Amino acid sequence: MAQLHRIAPCLWFDSQAEEAARFYAGIFPNSAIGLITRYSEVGFEHHGRPAGSVLTVSFTLDGQEMVALNGGPVFQFNPAVSLMVNCDTQAEIDHYWARLGEGGDPNAQQCGWLADRYGVSWQIAPRMWAELYTSPNQAGAKRAMQAMFGMKKLDIARLQAAFDGQA
Repeated sequence: MAQLHRIAPCLWFDSQAEEAARFYAGIFPNSAIGLITRYSEVGFEHHGRPAGSVLTVSFTLDGQEMVALNGGPVFQFNPAVSLMVNCDTQAEIDHYWARLGEGGDPNAQQCGWLADRYGVSWQIAPRMWAELYTSPNQAGAKRAMQAMFGMKKLDIARLQAAFDGQA
């Protein structure tokens, strides 16, 4: 059995764990579906799931180990926890924003955040954002922050132009 990283996020789904894991793995490079475990008849009185149905799916997203769990409708995703995708280029931002946002909630999009079709929150952000925001040029940092608040999908050129005072 493959050894898992010490920390691996576990995403609780009602019954879409395998579907979601395959969707995510199809978006990111260096991704794969791993071990799929299934419910047995043991504990049926607690879980109510048919024997043989998917319990967990281990998967890797761009090298990050993850687990998806079919735990029923008890818990729902919310933006209190999100998965952050640090992007080096606008093309990467555009790609992940479009793919992860397919079928998601358009009302849950702001400042680089989106909710996908399963309700999982993602932050699609330029890696250079931290440099702008923590720059000693506080006036530029404030302008970039103000520009970000006006965006749904983040735009590297517009953020940089605001930082530089050209927006």
